[in-house]
Amino acid sequence: MTHLRTIMTEELVRRNYSKSTHECYIRTIKEFAAYFNCSPDKLGLEHIRHYQAHLFSDRKLSPNTVNQRLAALRFFFVKTLHRPWNTAETPYPKRVISLPHILSPEEVGLLIESADLPFHRVILMTLYATGVRRAELANMRVSDIDSKRMVIRIRGKGLKDREVMLSKVLYEALREHWKQHRPKEWLFPGGINHRYSTPITTKVPWQACLRAAKRCGLEKKVHPHVLRHCFATHLLDAGTDLRTIQKLLGHSSLEQTARYLHVSKLHLSAAVSPLDALFPNKTTNPNE
Repeated sequence: MTHLRTIMTEELVRRNYSKSTHECYIRTIKEFAAYFNCSPDKLGLEHIRHYQAHLFSDRKLSPNTVNQRLAALRFFFVKTLHRPWNTAETPYPKRVISLPHILSPEEVGLLIESADLPFHRVILMTLYATGVRRAELANMRVSDIDSKRMVIRIRGKGLKDREVMLSKVLYEALREHWKQHRPKEWLFPGGINHRYSTPITTKVPWQACLRAAKRCGLEKKVHPHVLRHCFATHLLDAGTDLRTIQKLLGHSSLEQTARYLHVSKLHLSAAVSPLDALFPNKTTNPNE
């Protein structure tokens, strides 16, 4: 497996796949081989079909997660082993498109104020103020902060770097963060007392969200990507156009960004239910 892993890693690097994709794809092939207790290069399409059924029936994974596992297997067989891939024999399950979970601005404020550590607090503020993914946050450098132009350079997936606005509130919080930890390269250094020369792992922003949500008693599911959803939805509610939000999020297509229309309070309230038109005198104030 070591030789195969080396080849697969080289192919992933050549195509500039993200670190998280590297880890996911390698882990998938390792689990695939372990399930059959056999080297993966000795397995074929029949094993893949059986494994796909196992992921659904035994592990109860979602269609989107199974699609991700199949993408890893396809990469391994096509790019690493140079074998043909028959899509008809290994069909991708239909993707499930679900609406994002959204917190109200008040709930986001409560979450941030409930952080148990100043380090976690500034992480939560950065996630919400910029809409970055947790891997993008972990890879932020001190040099990415441009205080003169009030923008932050985000090192996105692959070669897709972008810039987002630097909130004045976030800027002041980052100044205090810098005074306390004096980071040299990475904005959020890892290790004890955050003094390491390596950045935090992506688990840190996840833990920051979970601990703050628990402290303030939020019953909604909260993780770093929820704050990314909140960033986009609250901008939309404030009147920011979809194209601008697309650029800020680093989406490759406007279709990815358009799903926030389904949860935007501004756009939902703009539509009047036909039931209210039928019975105009029956409406009451929900606050009464």
